[in-house]
Amino acid sequence: MNAEKRHEIFRRLSIAIPEPTTELVHQTTFELLIAVILSAQATDKGVNLATAKLFPVANTPQAILALGLEGLERYIRTIGLYRSKARNVMATCEMLLAQHGGEVPATREDLEKLPGVGRKTANVILNTAFGQPTIAVDTHLFRLGNRTGLAPGKTPLEVEKKLMKAVPKPYLRDAHHLLILHGRYVCTARKPKCQICVINDLCEFKGKELAGA
Repeated sequence: MNAEKRHEIFRRLSIAIPEPTTELVHQTTFELLIAVILSAQATDKGVNLATAKLFPVANTPQAILALGLEGLERYIRTIGLYRSKARNVMATCEMLLAQHGGEVPATREDLEKLPGVGRKTANVILNTAFGQPTIAVDTHLFRLGNRTGLAPGKTPLEVEKKLMKAVPKPYLRDAHHLLILHGRYVCTARKPKCQICVINDLCEFKGKELAGA
């Protein structure tokens, strides 16, 4: 895919999605971190339902630790893998207090040392909270990278590296959310809505005819 086509793809997406940001409800960087940890293999909607009850009660490392493990689990039990996620959240809170003064670190190295935080989560925090031009490849971005022809790859890391090169610089900061929202609501996994897609004519998806384009 040539540079002109890539630029036009993101130009159109930025018009269609004028406010590209996370759908995880949060007020602080710490709340975002906890929400992203909880969102692994879960929906943003499900996480928001849980954190709407959790954050008014505990939205700092100290307050979450004060709940205790079982106390935290009661708030997040509706989220998949909640027991392991609760342990990670508690351990992360302890590390934030011990090593970072209770603040969320702004470097990939420090973020990835936190329990429950891998490369994808670190990229979300760096991009959403600190405005860094990172791209977190989840199932939506992996699908779009391959389906559209923007960044075909066999692994999330391969797609991420290709996207970092493929996305025009003016759109690099917002690319993650432009793609995830387009994938969540238009370029869906089973039945992509090609007929209403703003980049239909630029996309290299072979199954557009089957999808009703």
